[in-house]
Amino acid sequence: MFDNFQKRLRREAEIWRDEGIISASQYQQIADRHQFKSIEAAARDRFMMIAVAIGGVLLVLGMTTFIAANWFAWAREVKFIMMMSLFCSVSIIGFYTWQEPKVAKKEGKKPQRSNRYLGEALLILAAFILGVNIMLTAQIFNISGSTTQLFLAWGFGVSIMAYSLSLNSLGIMAIILVQIGYWSGVNDLWYSSAADWNWARLAVRHMPLISWLLFVPLAYACRSRWIFFFAACFFASSLQINLNPLPLQNFANMAPWVASFALALPPALFWSYDDLLFPNINYRLFQPIARNLALIAFGLVFYALSFRWQWQGVAFNAFPSRNNSFLSLPIIDLGILSGLAVLQWLFIYRQTNNPPRREAIFKTGLIATFLGFIVVVPFWHQAINRIGELGSFIFSVLFVILAWGFVQEGLKLNNRRSFWGGMLLLTLLVISRMLEYDTDLLFKSMVFVMCGSILISAGVWFERRITGGSSSSSGSKSKE
Repeated sequence: MFDNFQKRLRREAEIWRDEGIISASQYQQIADRHQFKSIEAAARDRFMMIAVAIGGVLLVLGMTTFIAANWFAWAREVKFIMMMSLFCSVSIIGFYTWQEPKVAKKEGKKPQRSNRYLGEALLILAAFILGVNIMLTAQIFNISGSTTQLFLAWGFGVSIMAYSLSLNSLGIMAIILVQIGYWSGVNDLWYSSAADWNWARLAVRHMPLISWLLFVPLAYACRSRWIFFFAACFFASSLQINLNPLPLQNFANMAPWVASFALALPPALFWSYDDLLFPNINYRLFQPIARNLALIAFGLVFYALSFRWQWQGVAFNAFPSRNNSFLSLPIIDLGILSGLAVLQWLFIYRQTNNPPRREAIFKTGLIATFLGFIVVVPFWHQAINRIGELGSFIFSVLFVILAWGFVQEGLKLNNRRSFWGGMLLLTLLVISRMLEYDTDLLFKSMVFVMCGSILISAGVWFERRITGGSSSSSGSKSKE
C-alpha cells in the first residue's frame, strides 16, 4: 500500500510540476521527503526476491527428487548425514543472508532489504526441514512415536531457533506446532494408563505452565505482540481443557476448588501482568494486551456461568472419570501459576498505592471483587451447598456490571469500541436468557424488536454525541 501511495504521489507531483501548480524545487522537496528514488529499487528487490524464491523452491524439489531416487540405496548413516547437512547448510546460508543488512549498516553501506527477507525465508525453510529430519530420523533408526511427539519435538526445536535468532515468524511457527501437538494428544490424555505415560503426555498435561513459561519470554526476545497474544490464548485454552471445570459438579476424584482456580487464574494473571516484573525491562509493551485479555476472560467466565445448566447437580461431561495418579499432576501447574499471580498482585498493589491513585485503586478493587466471586461461588456450590439458580443470577449481574463498565468507559472517552462492546454484551445476555427459558414466539419477537430498537437508538445518540462534541470543540478553538 505504501509503494502504491508513493507511485501515485510521484505521478501526481509530476503533473503538478508540468502544469505549474508547484515549482521544480517544491517537487524536489516532495521527492526527497517521500523517497521517489527508492521506488524503482524496491520494485527491483521485490522481483529479485520472487525469482530467488521460485528458484529456491525448484532447487529444493530437485534435491528432494534426487534423495528420493537414491533413498533405499544409501546406508542409514549416509541418510542421516545428508539430512543434517541439508538442515545445517540452509540454516547457515539463511542466517548470514538475514544478517547481511545489519552488517552492511554497521559498515556504513546501504543495506538491501531483500536480503533480510530472503534470509528469513531460508530460516523458515530450515525450520520445515527440521520437522522432516525428525520424522525421517525416527523412520531410519526405527524409533516409534506418535503425531503428538513429532509436533511437540518439532515445536520445541523451532522455539530454540526463535530464541537464538529473535525472529517473530519462527516464534509464531513454534506456537502453532506446539498447539498442533497439544490438540492431537489431549484426547489420548484421558484414556492413558500409567504404563502408557511418556514425555509427550507429560508435556500435554503441563501445557498451561509450559506455554506461559516458554512463550511469554519468547515474546520479549522477539518484541512481538502477536507472540504474546497467541501464548496467552494458548495458556488459557489449555488450562480449561486440561482441568475441564464446566459444568460445575462434584467429581468423585476431583477437589472442589479446581474449578475455581481454573476459571480465576487466566483473568487474575492477565490483569495483574506487568512488564516491569521482568529484570532489565523498563517499558510496558504487553500490559495493555494482557488487560484486554483479562476483560475478555471475565466476560467469557461470567457469560458461561450465567446459564442455569452449569449449576445443576448432575450434568453431562465430555470426558470420562480421570485417574487419581494423573489428577495430582495439574496441582503443580496450579501451584506455580497461583504463586506467580500472587506475586503480580502484590506488585500491582504496591504500584497503585505509591503514590495512591483513586481510579487505579477503584479498578483494582472491582477486578479483585470479580475474582472473589469467581473463586468463592463455584467452591461454595461444589463443597458446601448447592446454590442452583442463585449462581446463574449472580454471574448474570456480574456480566451486566462488566458490560455497563464498557459502556461508561466508551461514554467517558468517546471510545466506539468500548461503547459498542458493552451494548453488544448486554444484548447478548438478554437474548441468551430469553432463549434459555421456555418462552413463546410472541415474547421472543418482542425481545428481538426491543433489543434492535435500543441498539439503533443508542448508536444514533452516541454518534451524534461524538460528532456534536467534536464540532463544538473545533468551533471553540476557531473562536480563540
